[in-house]
Amino acid sequence: MTRALIVIDMQRGFDDLAFWGQTANPECEANVAALIAEWSAAGEPIVVVRHDSALPGSPLHPDAPGNALVDAVAAASASLVVAKNVNSAFYGDPNLHAWLSEQGIGELVICGIQTNMCVETTARMAGNLGYDTTVVLDATRTFDLVAEVAGLGTVTRTASELMAGAALVLQGGGFARIATTAEVIG
Repeated sequence: MTRALIVIDMQRGFDDLAFWGQTANPECEANVAALIAEWSAAGEPIVVVRHDSALPGSPLHPDAPGNALVDAVAAASASLVVAKNVNSAFYGDPNLHAWLSEQGIGELVICGIQTNMCVETTARMAGNLGYDTTVVLDATRTFDLVAEVAGLGTVTRTASELMAGAALVLQGGGFARIATTAEVIG
């Protein structure tokens, strides 16, 4: 079974903490770079996913400088680049599922930003589509989140709590295995 590394939304706009809030896992970018180096050395496919926000004020809007990929990802020799404006990489252009099927790829290793948003959504869909899916948790990161939720009032979660929650749901729900960078490249 051929595997692919899926690198999600590793973009400069996520460095804008005034916009996104506090983050967790400052090692994310270095761990993503280590995964890219491993895949490149093995000659295995790397898929880079970029979020092109439809919101004009977003740091991830195509006209914003924050839409640019971080250096390690921009320098990667990507087999495919997918542009999306929703949470799942499977709803981007070009069609990720079709490309993976054409390449005979059945195993996905997923990393990137945000753990509990685009990474989790993509991993859930990958699991539902039958891919053998691993999320490299220490090669992801997210941001603190506060929202008014009907019936619950104001709900606040730290980035670390959200990362743990996403990992619990993905692995406990049977969507994906959770691993560390060292386990994947070790």
